[in-house]
Amino acid sequence: MIQRRYHLRGVTRPPDRFDRKRHFWEDRTLAVELVIFDCDGVLVDSERISVRVGTAALRRLGWTIDETEYAERFVGCSNEYWDEQVGQTPPGWYEQISQEYTAAIKAELCAIGGIESALDRLDIPYCVASNGRHAAIRDSLEVTGLAPRFDGRVFSAEDVARGKPAPDLFLHAAATMGAPPQSCVVIEDSPFGVTAAMSAGMRCLAFAGGLTPPSRLTGLGATLFHDPATIPDLIADLV
Repeated sequence: MIQRRYHLRGVTRPPDRFDRKRHFWEDRTLAVELVIFDCDGVLVDSERISVRVGTAALRRLGWTIDETEYAERFVGCSNEYWDEQVGQTPPGWYEQISQEYTAAIKAELCAIGGIESALDRLDIPYCVASNGRHAAIRDSLEVTGLAPRFDGRVFSAEDVARGKPAPDLFLHAAATMGAPPQSCVVIEDSPFGVTAAMSAGMRCLAFAGGLTPPSRLTGLGATLFHDPATIPDLIADLV
């Protein structure tokens, strides 16, 4: 567990690097009180599976699309956005996708490299907030062995009126966890998620080592990183 704290806790004098900014040290709004993780592509390496399954499904509808284009258009999107883009589908089409995805998850899914080390070192509250459905989030966390770490702290776009890129989900998670938005740090990997975090008034770290090209995460207001194991250190540097 990381021993340093990210907010004032029985400390009478701030570290030297804060000496010139003592008013920051006293400002609770800069304290990191909650870390909100996206699930797919941040905690679990599921996006490669969803891209493969989703691309194949759209091709069955007659789309001319490859996995690269699918990733650019749909990774991190809400269910509403997906439905709007796909339009009308034949009976049983969604059920087939769900079955294919679930089977692949159970056979192939693993945690993102370095994420368990990061969770071990975090000594502040954290939760997961995903555009995925509760059932899908639960399955992903259980298959990868991460479920006990997030027991009772799982939030889905099903809980709010609008999923990412709207801020609703992150604001709901923060309110439920009792943390003001400005004290939250969001860990994301998609433009949809980063936009949602910024709109919620939260700080954001964007994982640039996944399927989303770093160029699509640049300029959105997030701090990019490539090694999930460094997340605790990056959070400490935000203060």
